[in-house]
Amino acid sequence: MRPAHVLFPVLVAVLSACNEFPALDDTVDSDARNAPYPELVPIEQLNAQAPDPRIKPETAPQTQARIDRLKSRASRLKGDVVDAETQQRMRDGIE
Repeated sequence: MRPAHVLFPVLVAVLSACNEFPALDDTVDSDARNAPYPELVPIEQLNAQAPDPRIKPETAPQTQARIDRLKSRASRLKGDVVDAETQQRMRDGIE
């Protein structure tokens, strides 16, 4: 391995260590800094407040149909974008 390949990562690490750390204390306003710590609550209480999930067993057929349509569309898009005749005309134009 050439010395340049070894020295470059070391140089990057050394120079980045010299960078001044941003003053993050000034970005938090005094209200947020002095706010009380949030109350910890049991997960069951949070789950009771959560809305019903949008994905249900009844939505599986619709989701699978959409998956099938998207896969079909993707397979149609995998083909050549430019047909062989046009490719030949482009090659002839370059030469």
